Amino acid sequence: MARHRQNRRSGAAHRPGSARQGSGAEGRAGTSSPSVAPASAASPAAPRGPEAAGRGQPAEPARPAGATLSGPGEAARAGSAAPAKDAADNEPQALVVSHVFDSGPAGGEPYQATVRLLGRRLGVVGMAKPRDSFVHEETVSEVVPGTGPVTVSSSIHGVKAGEWSVTAELFRGLPGGSPPDRRRVAAEPLQRAAWSWRGWRASARPEAPVRTRDELTSTLARIPAVQPGSYQVMAVAAFVGGVLIALAGMSTENIALAPALGVIVAALVAGVAGAKLWYAVLHPAPWRQRLFGGWAVDGFLVVMVLAGLPLLFLSGLPVGRVMDAGAPGLFAGVAIGRIGCFLTGCCAGRCTASGWGIWSSDRRIGARRLPTQLYESAAGLAIALVSGVIVFGFHPAPEGAVFVVAWVAYLGLRQMLLRLRAERREFSWLRHRDTAGSA
Repeated sequence: MARHRQNRRSGAAHRPGSARQGSGAEGRAGTSSPSVAPASAASPAAPRGPEAAGRGQPAEPARPAGATLSGPGEAARAGSAAPAKDAADNEPQALVVSHVFDSGPAGGEPYQATVRLLGRRLGVVGMAKPRDSFVHEETVSEVVPGTGPVTVSSSIHGVKAGEWSVTAELFRGLPGGSPPDRRRVAAEPLQRAAWSWRGWRASARPEAPVRTRDELTSTLARIPAVQPGSYQVMAVAAFVGGVLIALAGMSTENIALAPALGVIVAALVAGVAGAKLWYAVLHPAPWRQRLFGGWAVDGFLVVMVLAGLPLLFLSGLPVGRVMDAGAPGLFAGVAIGRIGCFLTGCCAGRCTASGWGIWSSDRRIGARRLPTQLYESAAGLAIALVSGVIVFGFHPAPEGAVFVVAWVAYLGLRQMLLRLRAERREFSWLRHRDTAGSA
């Protein structure tokens, strides 16, 4: 009798039961972007794999029929691999894409334009979620007719990783700068932009899926007429070249090079700090943006002199002669550094249809512009050559006059060139930014 009851309990323990499906995976389907249709309809079956893992169910790798997990280690790996992959896929990514359009025939008045981008992530399984699609708009506040091709480079952040299909359309406003009236203006489809360094021109290229990249490296994406990293390379070349030229000038004046080099390096470090501080004053923004933003040459030149003068007095070096000998190297460094600004797309000039323009970019809008960076580079080179001829060929008197004249001449020319920039200034200490961007 006892054995019979034991057999009944054993049979009940091994009796197969029906597995009950949970409704969590199906009941938590996301909603798509209100202005973009979902990629596909949701499947009535409970999702499996990474999609299920993102909704609270453990992912199961596909296995042949009858296959079993051999041990707890394999089971743990199978249960954690898909959630880890899903977590990586859910990390916010950035998408950078450029489109091109023609500015129109020459002779017309400038107008405002809006570029509308629609993106859809490819390979979406189940119902599309908000981060599987986007609608993004870029405003070009001033398009100058007759400037040729214009490119618009857009950076969309916070999207899901993967390949995306991105289409764009253009709305042109009326002459005079009024925004486009989309009820009366037909949308023009745009093509993807391509850039040729050899031919130095922008053109259209066939459409292709766009792959996302990490948000931290989005600034390294390819943009027409922009070479990432060129500013840093040219800045290092400017510092090294400027110091070497300055030391060569001091050797002709029989100045002790070791203490002079120490003063130069200390003054340059102080000048770099001044450039960053003055940039932060000119660009009110959160401290992270100001920290990783640009530099202001005005701050560099002023702080470098203010820091270098007391150091020269304390070191016992001849102040005027050291400053004169350093002038050619200082402005040669400015000439080299401004080339990096041009290739990076900072400090860009206004758009123009005249022959003084060169096709360049401000890292968002590419068009024919006044190359203010190259103008400033040419000014620095001219000052460096003239001061170099005087320092290396003569012994100027009074001492320090060469540096003072060169310093004042450069700052004066710079103030004139600032008025040609797309980022307009009324005065050197007051900057008015065009919040919508300039073409």
